[in-house]
Amino acid sequence: MKLENERYVATFTEQGGEITSFLDKQTGIQYMYQGDTPYWGGKNPTLFPMVGSTYTKDYVIDGKTYAMKNHGLIRYMTLTAVEGKDDEIVFALDSSEETRRQYPFDFRYEIHYTLEGNRLNIRYVITNTGEKEMPFSFGLHPGFLCPLCEGERFEDYKVTFDNPETLRQIIVDPQGKQPYEEEEVRLQHIDLDYALFEKHPTLIYKGMKSACATLSGPKGHGVRISLTGFPLFAIWTPKARAPFVCLEPWFGHGDFSPVEEDFYHREGTMILSGGKSFTCAYTIELL
Repeated sequence: MKLENERYVATFTEQGGEITSFLDKQTGIQYMYQGDTPYWGGKNPTLFPMVGSTYTKDYVIDGKTYAMKNHGLIRYMTLTAVEGKDDEIVFALDSSEETRRQYPFDFRYEIHYTLEGNRLNIRYVITNTGEKEMPFSFGLHPGFLCPLCEGERFEDYKVTFDNPETLRQIIVDPQGKQPYEEEEVRLQHIDLDYALFEKHPTLIYKGMKSACATLSGPKGHGVRISLTGFPLFAIWTPKARAPFVCLEPWFGHGDFSPVEEDFYHREGTMILSGGKSFTCAYTIELL
């Protein structure tokens, strides 16, 4: 399945409803990480109904204990391609016995893709098809090749916000015993360096005011993703020499230490009433 115009082509798979490729046909540059290294087998999963996991790896609803894998359900599911507009690809997943064994709620999950020039538009629609209130969180996890061009290094790249930012960075206890702390940082760009991720395995920021963040290299190629509406933004690469970086807009986060709140009240959890829908969107623009 693909969307294509004169210069760009994006391809997709029903596995997780993920993007498999976003290619500039003129330059031959592939922008999406292909999941083909020993560092990470993922590509660009969407995170629902949980970002990360609970501290105990399980949770309780109505007195019964449930568990999901890291980042929820969708990345492990095969979605169905459904009929959309001629210039749109839509994937959907309806709750089933399999999903309810892990997450006891009824829902319909949709991903809508359209291609406009060098910009891929991605829209998500999550509907509570049951009657009881549905607690959930949501996030994005797209992986981009870095470096993109021969002769470049990971350290040649930077992530730049549209405007100077005063952000609150989440600082996590590496032992996982103490609640996270917030540290105020003032910046407009972050120079990528593997050593930075040895100190902070995931960079997580609150309070972005910029509409977009841009990953760019010395030859001018990169990606620009939109952040509007997302309260958190994470940057991750697993370890030195991993040839990619993930730029991740989130609504919530996993537990970094033991928490007292139940599943309905964890930070970043949203509650969707029966019959109601949650919609959000972001864009990936190639440079």
